[in-house]
Amino acid sequence: MDDLSLHILDVVENAIAARARRIEIRVEEEPGEDRLTIEIKDDGVGMDEEVRQRAVDPFFTTRTSRKVGLGLSLLAQTAQEAGGKLDIESRPGDGTTVRATLQYGHIDRKPMGSMLETMVTLFIGNPGIDFHYTHINGERSYTLRTEWLREKFRGHSPVSPDVIGWLKKHLREGLAGIGLNPV
Repeated sequence: MDDLSLHILDVVENAIAARARRIEIRVEEEPGEDRLTIEIKDDGVGMDEEVRQRAVDPFFTTRTSRKVGLGLSLLAQTAQEAGGKLDIESRPGDGTTVRATLQYGHIDRKPMGSMLETMVTLFIGNPGIDFHYTHINGERSYTLRTEWLREKFRGHSPVSPDVIGWLKKHLREGLAGIGLNPV
């Protein structure tokens, strides 16, 4: 994967496959601490200890539609290449938290990519899921929740031009407001 936003998209798709109804995405950029943390927390079915330990093995998957599961193993590799690590906390029935910590200034750290496009894809493509997205850049933060979108556009289709336009504008202005290039 070329950027971190695509890793986020992949992990969130795993959470959706695990029947999550609420997914929290938190990106914390701390240049002063030389750290970037990505955390995705869901309320899906969770994993037992054996599955959790094998989750980063590229030749292991719980899906029956394919024989490999590259998403978490690629994120683990991306974190390690940037001087970091991947942690997975999970229990059956309690959901899963995936946390990747990377060295912010590491020469091999992949770029963030387009969180705007990633979040629009997730929000619009999964109208029945509650997403909470928080992005922190140093001392400034930005948050967007699907509840706000539903409340503002009650009765509208999630794929209507008004909804998509508002969502893109909110993300663009919010991310720029904390000093990020929304791409």
